[in-house]
Amino acid sequence: MPFDALAMDRFFTFAHTFLLLSVALALAFSACRKDEAIEDNPSAMLEFSTDSIVFDTVFTTVGSVTKYLKVYNNNAKKINISSARLAGGGDSFYRINIDGNPSIYETNIGIPSGDSIFVFIRVTIDPNSNLTPFVVTDRLIFETNTNIQDVDLVSWGQNANYIIADQHIEGLPPFRIVAGTNSDTTWTNELPFLIYGYAVIDSGARLTISAGTRIYFHNNSGLWVYRGGQLKVMGTAGEPVLFRGDRLEDFYDDIPGQWDRIWINEGSTGNEIHYAVIKNGFIGLQTETLGLQQPLENHLLLTNTIIENMSGAGILSRFYNITGINTVVANCGEYGVALTRGGKYDFRQCTFANYWSGSVRQTQNLILTNSFRDQDNNLYVFEMDAYFGNCINYGNQEEELYLSVVSGAPFHYVFDHCLLKTDSTELNPVSFPGTFKNEDPLFAGIEQNDYHPDTLSPVIGAGSPDVINTSPYLNILQYDLDGNSRSGNPDLGAYEFVPNGL
Repeated sequence: MPFDALAMDRFFTFAHTFLLLSVALALAFSACRKDEAIEDNPSAMLEFSTDSIVFDTVFTTVGSVTKYLKVYNNNAKKINISSARLAGGGDSFYRINIDGNPSIYETNIGIPSGDSIFVFIRVTIDPNSNLTPFVVTDRLIFETNTNIQDVDLVSWGQNANYIIADQHIEGLPPFRIVAGTNSDTTWTNELPFLIYGYAVIDSGARLTISAGTRIYFHNNSGLWVYRGGQLKVMGTAGEPVLFRGDRLEDFYDDIPGQWDRIWINEGSTGNEIHYAVIKNGFIGLQTETLGLQQPLENHLLLTNTIIENMSGAGILSRFYNITGINTVVANCGEYGVALTRGGKYDFRQCTFANYWSGSVRQTQNLILTNSFRDQDNNLYVFEMDAYFGNCINYGNQEEELYLSVVSGAPFHYVFDHCLLKTDSTELNPVSFPGTFKNEDPLFAGIEQNDYHPDTLSPVIGAGSPDVINTSPYLNILQYDLDGNSRSGNPDLGAYEFVPNGL
């Protein structure tokens, strides 16, 4: 292309003009900002995004989440904050960060007209002798042109029993033994328990957890019942035992994956969990026989319990023996109930509901398998005996039931008067007496994890009284998870329908 001197001259003329204009605008803007008048009238006020910053219950010695306050200058001129400080000074439990500057006292903070700044606040509370939550307050004080304004800071402090891992063995998670060999330990409900790492019940030991006890797990933490150990969770209808993550702010109330699991190994009988709420972890209950050819010297009795919001599985079992009654397992990222490598299971009046929406779930809610392949591709087949009576297994997948039967060991299962979500399983009368499928159970509120049947639910009156009367746990099955009496033909699942909630 030939050189065009005229075109090049025009280009440089345009570029020079654009540069001069840009510099002029920048200087004008800079001069305007530099010379912006400062409001010095004492009547000029700051405005705040809130008049108080309130933290939910904070464990002593454990810092809170960071909250923020936005400070606005809605005046016609720039305003200068002479000081922003914590009333408690250096003795305050609170710490602030003003527009990136961590401090307890900051001076000469300018806010242009129509602009704002952020103040970030955290709190760490010292322990004391209180058994019940106590209030910790302070004030964030702003002084502008001799005018004083403040924002209240309020927190609830909670003392706790701290279980902090003190043993580190390669290949195992950090842990601390809380019930030593052949000991009998009880956790009471005076103070909550805060667990960092794994709390271990050793061989031959028993841990009893009293009604109303609250157990909070830090990230990747859990409760481990080692071989031959025994766990007894003795909640009541009025005082259930709570297992959840250690972040107590409202935002974390329904966030899955905040802690690891409750892990129960083989070798003992008499494990019991009554009236518990297990929520927001990775796996709710993992019951597992570690050896490949172990006899079923295990038993877990699980009654009146809610397991929900697990990022992995609600119940993961490997060749174990579980009796489940009036139990809800709901909203899990992979499986609700995975019964693998065989075992013996008896679930009655249980609700397995999975409407997980936190990610794409590609697994069925309820699975039964009786085989296992090791790393060398060796196949092991185990006996499976599973009974489900007056239960619901439903969710938002097209298929919510998976049965994997490998020959070589007995595989026996019965779904007695149940509602199932399945397209792949034929409901023959031998294995599925009184069972029906693919009818929406019409739960009262799946978004709120409310799995009571609604007025027109097909599960109302669809159960068999024989499921209740033939159980050795008749005294438990006579009442639902809410304590309502079952009579005549019971409803399916953990809850009876009660008209108008009465």
